[in-house]
Amino acid sequence: MRIDIATLFPELCETWLGASIIGRAREAGVFELHCHQIRDYAEGKHQRVDDTPYSERQGMLMMAEPIYQCYKAVAGDRKPYVVFMSPKGKILNQEKCLELSKKSDLFILCGHYEGVDQRVLDKIVDEEISIGDFVLTGGELPAVVLVDGIARMLDGTLGKDVSHEDESLFDGLLEYPQYTRPEVWEGMPVPEVLLSGHRENVLKWRRYKKLEETYKKRPDLLEKAELDDVDKANLSEISAILDENPKWISSP
Repeated sequence: MRIDIATLFPELCETWLGASIIGRAREAGVFELHCHQIRDYAEGKHQRVDDTPYSERQGMLMMAEPIYQCYKAVAGDRKPYVVFMSPKGKILNQEKCLELSKKSDLFILCGHYEGVDQRVLDKIVDEEISIGDFVLTGGELPAVVLVDGIARMLDGTLGKDVSHEDESLFDGLLEYPQYTRPEVWEGMPVPEVLLSGHRENVLKWRRYKKLEETYKKRPDLLEKAELDDVDKANLSEISAILDENPKWISSP
């Protein structure tokens, strides 16, 4: 997979995406990443990339031409899937990360200042993505979040004994609690089932705890999660334990 990021601050993206697990995966060739300075494609002595908008709104707007020239130079004869990081876009989730991880060629555009000339967005962008209902000073942090979320889905990024399929949100539920040594810390023991070595019981415990965590912290996710009769029965029990007025009633 190849990922290109067009930005006014490529060093910010390089710093984060060159470190830790993602950096090692990049170095190992799991995916290819290039960060491009949009200003390099601007005309004139001062390589200007922004101008005042045609409106009464204050601030500066990124011009279409430098972005378009950057895109053309990077894409060449290829047609990458183009994502613009924008608070107007759909909220990023695990499903979207998985979907984009299957693209072979991704071009991510980072805006700055008060935004980007709409014409270049109309010409090259396939999708706008947001990381939340708030506004940042630029698209670099959202782009890094997106790449991190995508790259860890790729085969070879995580260790052999680690799977993204067992993490929060992959199956629509939050991840179960996890524990490590010592067995007792500050008077709090590791759950006995995890010390038992009984795999079937451990798997049942994990599923129950995923339901419990989701019910407590993100009950909205349960509306779309695929639940069987055992899950529904467990949710009825969880609801009865946690709530004075249980919200979850299992099907008869």
